[in-house]
Amino acid sequence: MAGPFPERLLWALISWAAARAAPTPAMLSFEAALATIRGRIEAGRKQPPVETVPLGASRGRVLADDLTADRDYPPFHRSTRDGFAVRAADVAQVPATLKVSGLARAGSPFEGAIGPGCAVEIMTGAPLPEGADAVIMVEYSRELESAKTSGARRVEIVRSVQSGDNVVSRGSEAESGSRVLPAGRRLGPGEIGLGAALGHASLKVFARPRVAILPTGDEVVPVEQQPAWFEIRNSNALTLAAQVEAAGGVPCLLGIAPDRKDALRALIEQGLACDLLVLSGGISVGKYDFVAEILADLGAEFYIQGVAIRPGKPLAFGQARDRFFFGLPGNPVSTFVTFELFARPAIALLSGAGFQPAVFLKARLAKPVRQKTGLSLFMPARVTRDSTGADPVVELVGWQGSGDLVGLAEANCFLALRPDQTDAAAGDWVDVLPKSW
Repeated sequence: MAGPFPERLLWALISWAAARAAPTPAMLSFEAALATIRGRIEAGRKQPPVETVPLGASRGRVLADDLTADRDYPPFHRSTRDGFAVRAADVAQVPATLKVSGLARAGSPFEGAIGPGCAVEIMTGAPLPEGADAVIMVEYSRELESAKTSGARRVEIVRSVQSGDNVVSRGSEAESGSRVLPAGRRLGPGEIGLGAALGHASLKVFARPRVAILPTGDEVVPVEQQPAWFEIRNSNALTLAAQVEAAGGVPCLLGIAPDRKDALRALIEQGLACDLLVLSGGISVGKYDFVAEILADLGAEFYIQGVAIRPGKPLAFGQARDRFFFGLPGNPVSTFVTFELFARPAIALLSGAGFQPAVFLKARLAKPVRQKTGLSLFMPARVTRDSTGADPVVELVGWQGSGDLVGLAEANCFLALRPDQTDAAAGDWVDVLPKSW
């Protein structure tokens, strides 16, 4: 007869059974995951330092101070058409013949005032002469030949106008002292042009967050290395670096973390010295997936451990040592998609900007798509115009799953389907997420 069951083995068996029975962390919906990221970062972020940069080098930066108008914009009543500045009352009945008193053009205004029965030839962008209240487009005028020979120019107006027609009023774009750009606005070409118009040669902006990038896995080798048949080049690091820069961050490449706890821990600790740590791979439940375990040892609090999307379901988000981190899946398409959906808005918040989630557009589906996953799907696709040129049309690209970089490069967007969109028919309007560049 067998002896008593060893107590040590008994407790090991009980622990194993408890672990098997313990519920896995519930996956969040796409929307709930976004809300979690926003709430946690808004509650825990610190305002970035402020620095001054030349206006020409401010593209993509986040404005740290409000910009106000130093004068009215436009600073005068401005003509929006080539034609004739008139008093609307003089052309209430047409045709009407007016005396041409002179010329106004951009940079050379007409001196004096327009009297009754008179007009001033005017160019687009020129100040409206005193006394005028509208502009007649040149298409609705005819210069009288008889007047030319006498030396007195006269013009016949064949269409009436209302006061204010073809004129932008002084101060209608911005009044002197009003706020025209709020702090927290990301600066693009239009904002830079406005800054120049306001006379700013430099701007105060928030410092860009430093984003540590750490791909993991013994199968990953440097880009310049010839891989063995069972290895892959480190594409994720450079993809993520480009995405970080486009999102307004400064990428900090930490190299490649091997599947060894000591080396991985050292690199994770190094990454937590940055404002945000983004890992790719090693976050799932495989035998050599140590990322979650090491982060937990470092005191991490996990706010997300799985999102109901495809690709990218094994996503992690949390905070360790007062720094936020993302654990992204290792497959290239999954890495790309989850960064765009979740890490990009997080970087915006850490940059001093407001919450900027992905913007979805609409297109008609070219071919039927069926799915019964219960997940939100984001599939590489291309948007073109239909044969009439009227509506945008989206069609999936040929891709072989979340490791297919060829399909990712061919796509210019992602077709986005909600969990309840199980049968999308050709011609249906669907959501598309444009790829960022």
